[in-house]
Formats: sequence, structure tokens, C-alpha cells
Amino acid sequence: MNILFYASAIIAIVATLMAITRVRVVHALLYFIVSLLALAVIFYTLGAHFAAALEVIVYAGAIMVMFLFVVMMLNLGHATIDQERDWFQPRIWIGPVLLATPLLAELLLVIHKVEGEMAHTVIAAKQVGIDLFGPYVLAVELASMLLLAGLVGAYHLARK
Repeated sequence: MNILFYASAIIAIVATLMAITRVRVVHALLYFIVSLLALAVIFYTLGAHFAAALEVIVYAGAIMVMFLFVVMMLNLGHATIDQERDWFQPRIWIGPVLLATPLLAELLLVIHKVEGEMAHTVIAAKQVGIDLFGPYVLAVELASMLLLAGLVGAYHLARK
């Protein structure tokens, strides 16, 4: 599990740096999504399975995809048609794919190592709240700060 943790941490750092240094907003958002997925793997390796699932479903899944579509929709016009053609070239997708492939391999490795049937236990909402705002409060607050930074950045980059 240590190798999985450190590999995910390196991917998260590299993807976050790439998100910060990209000039085009769509490229930055793609790297940011990879960074959030790597953060979910880190949560999983630390034993916070529910926080990892929330990271994937809420942050990387719903909110970042919404940012991606909003930014793409705000750039409508004749000048952006050529820009959109450039976005779909393979050289644009190589970086995010290279960073996301090890995460997929790690996920398949973890799934393969699970033996037998997973336990079917019911966890109360109160326990989830205690866990998220107890030992994992720093992770929740960091994820919310990343979301706020993405929202402010998308607003400033999309306004005219």
C-alpha cells in the first residue's frame, strides 16, 4: 500500500503543478480532475473509503465536469472552432492520459487483491459526519479550498 500511496501522491503533485501552469483553461481543468482522482486514491489508501468515494463522485465527477462544460460553453464563437479542433488532438490528451493510466492500474490492482465478498455493513449518517469532521476535517477543508480556487479561477477566466 505504501507504493500505491506514494505513486498517487506523485501523480497528484505533478497533475496539480500542470493544472497551475497551463495557459488554456480546459487543459488546466483536465489536469485538475486527474489531481482530484489521485487524491481520492490517497484517501482510499489511508482507509478513508467514504471520503475517497465522495472525492470521485462529488468533486472530480460532478463539479469539475460542470466547470469543464461551463468554460467550454462560454467560449462560443467562430474563433473558438479552430481552438476546439486543437483540443481534440492527441498531443493535448497525452499528459492527462499518462498521469491517469497509473491510477487506473492501481485501481485494478486494488480490486484484484480484494478476496471474497465485501462486507455489507450499514453506516449511519451521524458516523459519516463524525468521521468527515473529526479525523478527516483537514482533508475535507483542503478539498473545499481547491474547489473554491477552481470556481474563482473559472469566473475570472471566463468573464469578458
